[in-house]
Amino acid sequence: MSRIIAGSRKGHRLHTPAGDATRPTSDRVREAAFGVLASELGRVGDPAIMLSGHGFLDLYAGSGAVALEAASRGAAPVVAVESDRRAAEVIRRNAAETKLGVRVVPVTVEKYLGGEPQQFELCWLDPPYAVPGQTVSSVVDRLAQGWLAPGGIVVVERARRGGEFAWPDRLGDRWQRRYGETTLYFATEGEA
Repeated sequence: MSRIIAGSRKGHRLHTPAGDATRPTSDRVREAAFGVLASELGRVGDPAIMLSGHGFLDLYAGSGAVALEAASRGAAPVVAVESDRRAAEVIRRNAAETKLGVRVVPVTVEKYLGGEPQQFELCWLDPPYAVPGQTVSSVVDRLAQGWLAPGGIVVVERARRGGEFAWPDRLGDRWQRRYGETTLYFATEGEA
């Protein structure tokens, strides 16, 4: 069972889907990632409002821990896209118990991104390890075509030894951080 690290619901324990259908982002990685995002956004101080004014899109949401963490830190709107129906129900349950405004969309990432774009300042992707790098590149490229707000940030979570992927040219500054077996890749909206 994981928990919300900071913000308005700090310490709240989260339910996770049964079995091995999802691989929740560890508390350590979430804490580090949100610290990086706060730094990039120039936000310090009260964690409950550090993402205030920023929309957050969580693709391949799994347990929903990342989306719920973002909502606890003030992000709105927050959308969690998860195709596994059982996992989507767990996210809904956690959102209801925490009273955090997370909208759960139980469809594939490709179907969701095939719809009318809605801009988000922060987009997070944590695809299953089996998803090939080419697919990740395709999803990130689609995000850069109207889903990512000007100046927005994309975060891709991959296993350290996971498949490589290519950033689209329309995403600018790129950097990465390693946390044990997890690597977080960051890029900002704007030409490289």
